[in-house]
Amino acid sequence: MTGFLTRRAALIGAGGLLGAGALAACAPKSPSGDLAGVTLRTATYRGNPEAYFKQAGVADTPYQLTRSQFASGNLITEAINARALDVGGMSEIPPIFVAQAPGNLVRIVAVLKGDVNNQVVLVPKGSAIRAIGDLKGKRVGYVRATTSHYILLKILQEAGLGWGDITPSALTPQDGLAAFQRGSLDAWVIYGVVVQQAIRGGATVLTTALGRLSGNYLVAASSEALADPQKKKAIGDYLQRYRRVLAWINADDARWAATRAADTGIPAELYLDEARRRSARPELVAVSDAAIASQQGVADTFAKAGVIPKPVAVAPIWDRGLKSYLS
Repeated sequence: MTGFLTRRAALIGAGGLLGAGALAACAPKSPSGDLAGVTLRTATYRGNPEAYFKQAGVADTPYQLTRSQFASGNLITEAINARALDVGGMSEIPPIFVAQAPGNLVRIVAVLKGDVNNQVVLVPKGSAIRAIGDLKGKRVGYVRATTSHYILLKILQEAGLGWGDITPSALTPQDGLAAFQRGSLDAWVIYGVVVQQAIRGGATVLTTALGRLSGNYLVAASSEALADPQKKKAIGDYLQRYRRVLAWINADDARWAATRAADTGIPAELYLDEARRRSARPELVAVSDAAIASQQGVADTFAKAGVIPKPVAVAPIWDRGLKSYLS
């Protein structure tokens, strides 16, 4: 990566990529034992499960846990490579874009199997767009190097269209929301909490990622953190606690919707609707051959489409060293 020191400063600055809520501590109870001196720097997204250790009753980590809030997984891979993070979640896509970069530190250590129906193509209220083929000649927003990018590529292929048949606009989720709301986009490929914000404003779902995404979301760690025995142990403990948060979420949809609503300001009924529509409940599992093969398929699709300059072998960026924590 170019401008390493500048990028790192931007990532950890209040106005940098980390955004609001950067480095908010999780208030652990009196750390003890051999992890007492460890600080684990983790990433989260607004309204995502990993932000709710306290509510799920698992915040008593034997190490210091700090959180930084991000808008997309591509920024998390950048932060790991800038040595500003130890661990964070993302889809299959962002690691592909950094896999061959000199000095890449991103290593995938676990798989979060989850919903793909919250990854959607939105059109504004009253739009005449009724099918994917109607996107020809239209302005379509997406988030580069994320599931959004991949979904857009896939649906265009399905409709017999190419990148040149639309006017693509690469935007961050929040910039995309602003552009969508002011009418600057005819369609928007997006994910996460902003989907509910847009639907609340009258947007409708043209299609979802069902049948297009694997449902594999990844937990990645820094190879340097994994090389430190104490940090590696802390990451393993973090994964176990994350799994317990998911069990807490899956036990009560209404409680989870209310918790997210209180945190984000989005009505709980929208989160309940999302829960009713989901393709799968979240589950954290160990690295597997099938998960690696799934990501390789995505990488091959990007290479064939010319989105990345050359084919990428993804197996070297996967690490099975924490399997025992998820068995």
